[in-house]
Amino acid sequence: MIEPPETTLMHGQPISQTIRSLVRSLPPTGITLGELIHRVGSDGLLLLTALLTLVFLIPVSIPGVSTVFGAAILLIGVSRVLGRELWIPSRIKHRTIRTGKLRPVLRKALPWLQKIERVSRPNRIRWLVADGVVERMNNASLVLGAVLLMMPFGMIPFSNTFPAIALLFLAIGLLQRDGVCVLLGYIGNAATIAYFAILVTGGGLAVREVFGRLAA
Repeated sequence: MIEPPETTLMHGQPISQTIRSLVRSLPPTGITLGELIHRVGSDGLLLLTALLTLVFLIPVSIPGVSTVFGAAILLIGVSRVLGRELWIPSRIKHRTIRTGKLRPVLRKALPWLQKIERVSRPNRIRWLVADGVVERMNNASLVLGAVLLMMPFGMIPFSNTFPAIALLFLAIGLLQRDGVCVLLGYIGNAATIAYFAILVTGGGLAVREVFGRLAA
Protein backbone atom coordinates (compact mmCIF):
# COMPACT_ATOMS: atom_id res chain seq x y z
CA MET A 1 0.00 0.00 0.00
CA ILE A 2 1.35 3.43 -0.97
CA GLU A 3 1.87 5.82 1.92
CA PRO A 4 -0.04 9.08 1.44
CA PRO A 5 2.22 12.00 0.40
CA GLU A 6 0.98 14.06 3.36
CA THR A 7 3.29 12.03 5.63
CA THR A 8 6.42 13.19 3.81
CA LEU A 9 5.06 16.73 3.62
CA MET A 10 4.76 16.84 7.39
CA HIS A 11 8.46 16.00 7.63
CA GLY A 12 9.49 19.11 5.72
CA GLN A 13 9.60 17.79 2.17
CA PRO A 14 8.87 20.60 -0.34
CA ILE A 15 5.35 20.61 -1.75
CA SER A 16 6.63 20.34 -5.32
CA GLN A 17 8.71 17.27 -4.43
CA THR A 18 5.72 15.64 -2.73
CA ILE A 19 3.54 16.23 -5.81
CA ARG A 20 6.33 15.03 -8.10
CA SER A 21 6.47 11.78 -6.13
CA LEU A 22 2.70 11.48 -6.41
CA VAL A 23 2.84 12.02 -10.18
CA ARG A 24 5.50 9.32 -10.52
CA SER A 25 3.32 6.89 -8.56
CA LEU A 26 0.23 7.30 -10.76
CA PRO A 27 -1.14 4.00 -12.11
CA PRO A 28 -0.15 3.25 -15.73
CA THR A 29 -3.70 3.32 -17.11
CA GLY A 30 -5.71 5.92 -15.21
CA ILE A 31 -6.77 7.22 -11.83
CA THR A 32 -10.02 8.40 -10.31
CA LEU A 33 -10.51 11.42 -8.11
CA GLY A 34 -11.35 9.05 -5.26
CA GLU A 35 -7.96 7.36 -5.63
CA LEU A 36 -6.18 10.74 -5.62
CA ILE A 37 -7.97 11.68 -2.40
CA HIS A 38 -6.96 8.37 -0.85
CA ARG A 39 -3.32 8.94 -1.77
CA VAL A 40 -3.08 12.39 -0.17
CA GLY A 41 -5.16 11.49 2.89
CA SER A 42 -7.90 13.51 4.54
CA ASP A 43 -5.40 16.02 5.99
CA GLY A 44 -3.77 16.63 2.62
CA LEU A 45 -6.72 18.27 0.87
CA LEU A 46 -4.85 21.55 0.42
CA LEU A 47 -2.06 19.54 -1.19
CA LEU A 48 -4.69 17.95 -3.43
CA THR A 49 -6.01 21.43 -4.30
CA ALA A 50 -2.51 22.49 -5.38
CA LEU A 51 -2.19 19.33 -7.47
CA LEU A 52 -5.56 19.81 -9.19
CA THR A 53 -4.77 23.41 -10.17
CA LEU A 54 -1.59 22.43 -12.02
CA VAL A 55 -3.40 21.05 -15.07
CA PHE A 56 -4.80 24.53 -15.81
CA LEU A 57 -1.47 26.36 -15.77
CA ILE A 58 -0.40 25.33 -19.27
CA PRO A 59 -2.32 25.62 -22.56
CA VAL A 60 -3.15 21.92 -22.87
CA SER A 61 -6.73 20.75 -22.56
CA ILE A 62 -7.79 17.40 -21.11
CA PRO A 63 -11.50 16.79 -21.85
CA GLY A 64 -13.66 16.73 -18.73
CA VAL A 65 -10.93 17.82 -16.33
CA SER A 66 -12.22 21.37 -15.77
CA THR A 67 -15.58 20.11 -14.48
CA VAL A 68 -14.23 17.24 -12.39
CA PHE A 69 -11.23 19.00 -10.85
CA GLY A 70 -13.06 22.33 -10.46
CA ALA A 71 -15.94 20.60 -8.67
CA ALA A 72 -13.49 18.76 -6.41
CA ILE A 73 -11.75 22.01 -5.41
CA LEU A 74 -15.17 23.61 -4.81
CA LEU A 75 -16.21 20.77 -2.51
CA ILE A 76 -12.86 20.91 -0.68
CA GLY A 77 -13.44 24.62 -0.04
CA VAL A 78 -17.03 24.03 1.08
CA SER A 79 -15.95 21.25 3.45
CA ARG A 80 -13.36 23.59 4.99
CA VAL A 81 -15.89 26.41 5.34
CA LEU A 82 -18.39 24.09 7.05
CA GLY A 83 -15.73 22.25 9.05
CA ARG A 84 -16.96 18.87 7.79
CA GLU A 85 -15.41 15.86 6.10
CA LEU A 86 -15.07 16.04 2.34
CA TRP A 87 -18.00 14.60 0.41
CA ILE A 88 -17.70 13.95 -3.33
CA PRO A 89 -20.62 12.78 -5.53
CA SER A 90 -20.05 9.25 -6.80
CA ARG A 91 -20.23 10.34 -10.46
CA ILE A 92 -17.31 12.75 -9.95
CA LYS A 93 -15.41 10.60 -7.48
CA HIS A 94 -15.23 7.61 -9.82
CA ARG A 95 -14.55 9.49 -13.06
CA THR A 96 -11.30 8.10 -14.49
CA ILE A 97 -8.64 10.44 -15.88
CA ARG A 98 -6.17 8.73 -18.20
CA THR A 99 -2.64 8.77 -16.79
CA GLY A 100 -1.15 9.08 -20.26
CA LYS A 101 -2.75 12.50 -20.61
CA LEU A 102 -2.59 13.62 -16.98
CA ARG A 103 1.04 12.87 -16.10
CA PRO A 104 2.69 14.92 -18.92
CA VAL A 105 0.51 17.94 -18.14
CA LEU A 106 1.35 17.78 -14.44
CA ARG A 107 5.06 17.44 -15.17
CA LYS A 108 5.02 20.47 -17.46
CA ALA A 109 3.14 22.51 -14.88
CA LEU A 110 5.36 21.60 -11.91
CA PRO A 111 7.89 24.41 -12.64
CA TRP A 112 5.08 26.91 -11.93
CA LEU A 113 4.59 25.34 -8.52
CA GLN A 114 8.33 25.44 -7.87
CA LYS A 115 8.48 29.16 -8.75
CA ILE A 116 5.68 29.99 -6.32
CA GLU A 117 7.24 27.70 -3.72
CA ARG A 118 10.55 29.58 -3.97
CA VAL A 119 8.92 32.89 -3.02
CA SER A 120 6.85 31.36 -0.23
CA ARG A 121 8.00 31.82 3.36
CA PRO A 122 6.21 30.45 6.45
CA ASN A 123 4.70 32.78 9.05
CA ARG A 124 4.53 36.00 7.00
CA ILE A 125 1.59 38.35 7.74
CA ARG A 126 0.38 35.94 10.39
CA TRP A 127 -2.99 37.62 10.87
CA LEU A 128 -3.90 36.56 7.30
CA VAL A 129 -3.53 32.89 8.25
CA ALA A 130 -5.04 33.14 11.72
CA ASP A 131 -7.88 30.96 12.96
CA GLY A 132 -11.48 32.09 13.35
CA VAL A 133 -13.05 34.66 11.03
CA VAL A 134 -9.92 35.04 8.86
CA GLU A 135 -9.73 31.28 8.36
CA ARG A 136 -13.35 31.22 7.18
CA MET A 137 -12.62 34.07 4.78
CA ASN A 138 -9.64 32.18 3.36
CA ASN A 139 -11.72 29.04 2.90
CA ALA A 140 -14.45 31.11 1.23
CA SER A 141 -11.78 32.41 -1.16
CA LEU A 142 -11.02 28.81 -2.13
CA VAL A 143 -14.70 28.36 -2.92
CA LEU A 144 -14.75 31.57 -4.97
CA GLY A 145 -11.64 30.52 -6.90
CA ALA A 146 -13.20 27.13 -7.69
CA VAL A 147 -16.40 28.78 -8.93
CA LEU A 148 -14.34 31.08 -11.17
CA LEU A 149 -12.40 28.07 -12.46
CA MET A 150 -15.65 26.39 -13.47
CA MET A 151 -17.05 29.40 -15.34
CA PRO A 152 -17.92 28.57 -18.98
CA PHE A 153 -15.01 30.44 -20.56
CA GLY A 154 -12.77 27.39 -21.05
CA MET A 155 -12.03 28.09 -24.72
CA ILE A 156 -10.86 31.65 -24.01
CA PRO A 157 -7.12 32.13 -23.27
CA PHE A 158 -6.20 32.44 -19.57
CA SER A 159 -9.81 31.89 -18.39
CA ASN A 160 -8.69 28.79 -16.47
CA THR A 161 -5.12 29.95 -15.83
CA PHE A 162 -5.97 33.06 -13.77
CA PRO A 163 -8.25 31.32 -11.23
CA ALA A 164 -5.87 28.33 -11.09
CA ILE A 165 -2.95 30.57 -10.14
CA ALA A 166 -5.10 32.24 -7.48
CA LEU A 167 -6.07 28.84 -6.07
CA LEU A 168 -2.47 27.66 -6.14
CA PHE A 169 -1.32 30.71 -4.16
CA LEU A 170 -4.14 30.17 -1.64
CA ALA A 171 -3.37 26.47 -1.23
CA ILE A 172 0.37 27.04 -0.76
CA GLY A 173 -0.26 29.99 1.53
CA LEU A 174 -2.54 27.96 3.78
CA LEU A 175 -0.20 24.95 3.71
CA GLN A 176 2.85 27.07 4.56
CA ARG A 177 0.99 29.53 6.83
CA ASP A 178 2.24 32.26 4.51
CA GLY A 179 0.01 35.34 4.54
CA VAL A 180 1.79 36.85 1.52
CA CYS A 181 0.80 33.91 -0.70
CA VAL A 182 -2.74 34.06 0.68
CA LEU A 183 -2.87 37.77 -0.17
CA LEU A 184 -1.65 37.01 -3.70
CA GLY A 185 -4.46 34.46 -3.93
CA TYR A 186 -6.99 37.17 -3.07
CA ILE A 187 -5.45 39.43 -5.70
CA GLY A 188 -5.60 36.58 -8.22
CA ASN A 189 -9.33 36.11 -7.57
CA ALA A 190 -9.91 39.84 -7.99
CA ALA A 191 -7.91 39.88 -11.25
CA THR A 192 -9.94 36.92 -12.53
CA ILE A 193 -13.23 38.68 -11.77
CA ALA A 194 -11.97 41.80 -13.57
CA TYR A 195 -10.88 39.70 -16.57
CA PHE A 196 -14.24 37.93 -16.77
CA ALA A 197 -16.04 41.27 -16.49
CA ILE A 198 -14.06 42.54 -19.49
CA LEU A 199 -14.91 39.36 -21.42
CA VAL A 200 -18.61 39.66 -20.66
CA THR A 201 -18.70 43.39 -21.43
CA GLY A 202 -16.72 42.96 -24.64
CA GLY A 203 -18.87 40.03 -25.72
CA GLY A 204 -22.04 41.98 -25.02
CA LEU A 205 -20.83 44.95 -27.06
CA ALA A 206 -19.84 42.64 -29.94
CA VAL A 207 -23.27 40.97 -30.00
CA ARG A 208 -24.96 44.37 -29.83
CA GLU A 209 -22.86 45.58 -32.77
CA VAL A 210 -23.74 42.50 -34.85
CA PHE A 211 -27.47 42.85 -34.19
CA GLY A 212 -27.25 46.57 -34.91
CA ARG A 213 -25.72 45.90 -38.31
CA LEU A 214 -28.25 43.17 -39.11
CA ALA A 215 -31.10 45.48 -38.19
CA ALA A 216 -29.72 48.37 -40.26
